[in-house]
Amino acid sequence: MVAFSEVAIATLPPSGAAITDAEAAAMFRAALNLFEKWGVSDEQASLLLDVPPRTYARWKADRRPGRMGRDDKARLSNLMGIHKALRLIFKEPVRGYRWVKAPNDAFGGRSALDVMVGGELTDLMRVRRYLDAERGAW
Repeated sequence: MVAFSEVAIATLPPSGAAITDAEAAAMFRAALNLFEKWGVSDEQASLLLDVPPRTYARWKADRRPGRMGRDDKARLSNLMGIHKALRLIFKEPVRGYRWVKAPNDAFGGRSALDVMVGGELTDLMRVRRYLDAERGAW
């Protein structure tokens, strides 16, 4: 059986390529698993995905998203990128899952999750850029 993280990472499209609906659906399912590992509430998940809580609840129950636009797909891509970076930085996955909620000086003492639930796509991108820089990807 393939771990969800391997599936999630495998769904990342090549840089610059458009994310298909099928790829977005796969990333959404991986994000549901990731939210569970991170201990993200449904309210936080709806903020991360920028969808109303009722919409998120329906998508979660169906285990598939509704219609997703380019920004929605970019949010999922950034979440998968954050997950991938944490898997590369931490040898033990649990440490990466815990890191998301831990206070961090780089974010003014706030956790990465606190930053990401700001509601903007750029909030997710900020955390992803930080992690990519930490792992030397730039």
